[in-house]
Amino acid sequence: MCGIAGFYPLQPNYNNQESLNIAQAMAGAITHRGPDSGDIWQHEDNGLTFIHRRLAIIDLSHDGAQPMPSPSGRYIVTFNGEIYNYRELRLELENLGINFKGASDTEVMLAGFDEWGIKATLSKLNGMFAFVLYDRKDNVLHFARDRFGKKPLYVGWAGKSLIFASELKAFHAYPGFEKNINQEALAIYMKYGYVHAPFSIFENIWQLLPASVLSLPLENMASNENLTTNMKYYWSLKDVAQDGLDNLTTQTDDEVISEFEAKLEHAVSQRMISDVPLGAFLSGGIDSSTIVALMQKQSSTPVKTFTIGFEQEGFNEAEYAKQIALHLGTEHQEFYVSDQDALNVIPNLPKIYDEPFADQSQIPTYLISKLARDEVTVVLTGDGGDEILAGYDRHTKIPPLWGKVKNIPYPLRHALCGVLNLAPAELYGALKKNNPHFGAQVKRVLGLLSMKDTSAIYDALVSGWQGGEKAVLNGTLPLLPLNNKSLCPPNLSFLDKMIFGDTLSYRTNDLMVKTDRASMAVALEARAPLMDYELAEYAWQLPADMKVRDGQGKWLLRQVLKKHIPENLYERPKMGFSVPLNDWLKDPLNEWAQDLLDETKLKNQALFDVDMIRSAWNNFENNSDAQSSRKDLWSILMFQSWYKEYMT
Repeated sequence: MCGIAGFYPLQPNYNNQESLNIAQAMAGAITHRGPDSGDIWQHEDNGLTFIHRRLAIIDLSHDGAQPMPSPSGRYIVTFNGEIYNYRELRLELENLGINFKGASDTEVMLAGFDEWGIKATLSKLNGMFAFVLYDRKDNVLHFARDRFGKKPLYVGWAGKSLIFASELKAFHAYPGFEKNINQEALAIYMKYGYVHAPFSIFENIWQLLPASVLSLPLENMASNENLTTNMKYYWSLKDVAQDGLDNLTTQTDDEVISEFEAKLEHAVSQRMISDVPLGAFLSGGIDSSTIVALMQKQSSTPVKTFTIGFEQEGFNEAEYAKQIALHLGTEHQEFYVSDQDALNVIPNLPKIYDEPFADQSQIPTYLISKLARDEVTVVLTGDGGDEILAGYDRHTKIPPLWGKVKNIPYPLRHALCGVLNLAPAELYGALKKNNPHFGAQVKRVLGLLSMKDTSAIYDALVSGWQGGEKAVLNGTLPLLPLNNKSLCPPNLSFLDKMIFGDTLSYRTNDLMVKTDRASMAVALEARAPLMDYELAEYAWQLPADMKVRDGQGKWLLRQVLKKHIPENLYERPKMGFSVPLNDWLKDPLNEWAQDLLDETKLKNQALFDVDMIRSAWNNFENNSDAQSSRKDLWSILMFQSWYKEYMT
């Protein structure tokens, strides 16, 4: 796990020492991703420069250092990530007569490029990765990213130079980098709360798409061309989904449970390979509990587990995690977070997430990463189960409701839902006095069911601020992979459409950004067995009732977990990794928010519809319902905080 960066000046105007100084400055900006060591490689003639900061995980010796040449010398790579099946690939290559100097996965990957070529090797790799590879023979620069975009990679232009890095902050150290905000990307951010690949918040800078390769011949390269046109998929989620749905398994429940557990156990085993201390995040939920149970099953010593709790009622799962850790016999540590602990993180969020990012769980994710890093260098997480096995409320609750109303003519349904939505939330809330959120939930569902079709409903479900793009002056939403029908199989059920969209976009652009930046800010590697691509391919072969059954999602994962842990320890309503943001905005963060949303500052930026922004804030200030969603405000506050850090 590492940080990578580099540049290629089309018209070199630096001498070697100046170029080295620039490279060292870029490396310094991402040292947190690789504090153990670092190196810089420069082409002897054309100015191409590779930068690497190392967090040593596999083969801690110098034999694992990068940038690294392939055995033949044809390729050189700067690589971020882990190849989990590198031992199997190494054996395959050794049987072909290849000899290895060290024991790193990087060396195995490079030998694969020599022996099989780039495309064939990518099809064999099972891991999380982003790399830049130079082909000396063909004089071509290749960029690649893993199938689900677990590791980041930005590439774009600074004047006449091609620049690339794991994080945007490295670009601020490159002369000629212009910090011009991309209004389309800002519109995306204001609607969803995060920027979607292939866009970035800056003009002329892009994120490499997951499961794609970008190949750029260095001869005759034209500066400032749109690089997205050259991004080509080497693996297709569309094909995987369609093939799975066309060939649904005929196995019995018991056979599927057994096979899924074997596949997941193998994925866990691969991700436990490490030459440094290893542990796991344990929230007490189904996903992380399953991962820890399978880790402990394969470990001869107690697994180190970590959790954080909040003292405020309704936000604490630490007690559940503690009970599960006790049952499994792990070496468990918990840290109770005070409001002040969490508030102290907020000023640093722009530096951690050096692009605007508004998932509130970024705060506890950073805090648990910091806790774990005191003991281990690698953790396994429960990320990924919801997206392949239908674990979100939207998966279990919305499709059945849609099935009951979809045949009502749209004009009538729209009018009926509109009338019902006029009733105050308190009226519906009185129907379930033990659930203070019920009234707001009913009104939200009514708003969803008034929409025209499933695509509109799903888009609303994954939006942080529905209509937030309207707050951006001259901001229009571009076509995103999420909404590109050519990337999606036809005739998906509503449930499958949501699972597909979550896997294609939400998990990559939100959850993986959250985990990568939070963990790498403290030099912690996070691995997610439930995001194994072979596991995902198998999940698409499962009928819907093996994902959602009796109104519960993740049915299959539950069946695996109950082999290891009593159901009473984990069967409870899904809580999520949330924070009491509303209360904070009412009191300790109120002055901070007021300053960021100052009307004069907003007008001087000339980016937003100031009246719309101020209206959102005033509605919050005057709203007595402390449980109302604040995704809209958090989006603008996180942008303003980022803008203050990088643009003023």
